[in-house]
Amino acid sequence: MIETELDPLIAPELSATNARHGFFTRSGGVSRGLYAGLNCGVGSNDDKEKVAANRARVAGRLLVAPENLVTAYQVHSADTHVVTAPWGDDGPPKVDALVTATPGIAVGVLTADCGPLLFADRTGKIVASAHAGWKGAFTGVAEAAIDKMEELGARRDGIVAVLGPTISKTAYEVGPEFFDRFLQADSSNGDFFTDGSRNGHAMFDLPGYIRRRMEKAGIASFTDLAICTYAEEDLLFSYRRATHRQEPDYGRLIAAITPA
Repeated sequence: MIETELDPLIAPELSATNARHGFFTRSGGVSRGLYAGLNCGVGSNDDKEKVAANRARVAGRLLVAPENLVTAYQVHSADTHVVTAPWGDDGPPKVDALVTATPGIAVGVLTADCGPLLFADRTGKIVASAHAGWKGAFTGVAEAAIDKMEELGARRDGIVAVLGPTISKTAYEVGPEFFDRFLQADSSNGDFFTDGSRNGHAMFDLPGYIRRRMEKAGIASFTDLAICTYAEEDLLFSYRRATHRQEPDYGRLIAAITPA
């Protein structure tokens, strides 16, 4: 399954800003077995040298030094961090959105079903990445990233956002407590749920939920690549697919962006 060349998904909306980016798939990596291909997850149990080699390939594609491709210690929060240099001895911060205006730095997000969001302002000089699982999306991680970009000088009405491969509603069944939490927050959130296969369960449309929040955020545009991680086994890693198969671990995809 391993390809010899990287083949990231590219969003024209981001390319138009001249910020270099990619929603990287499994293609082009050196990992084997469960992690076959471009596994970029340092938190996986994959061979660390292979993960480092995969990440170096991504950095090379983005024209940054390997150490300048940075990802956070993701904790499903709405917390953000402005990046001006590679991580020091303390390692990555526990946040779920990274923002930078520093040339030569690429901010990345690791996912395996959650929503990878990349942002750029119209100049491409201020960019961000965000990890939008249900909890991060619900608590406002995407909006927090936009706010931080504004603090660095971006105009909100000039920011474009793109959602990469994310688990789709057809593969995302949730329990009643999940449904209740969203309905209690906003009754219109019922738009993102349909009946599940099990009694009391529902299918949740995470990409649709993210879209509505982004459309309310006042940015220039939002695009969903509309690719399901669960369904595209040869192309993408999926935590839920691995769980359903009772596999011991899973690879992580990376999406990353660097300022123009």
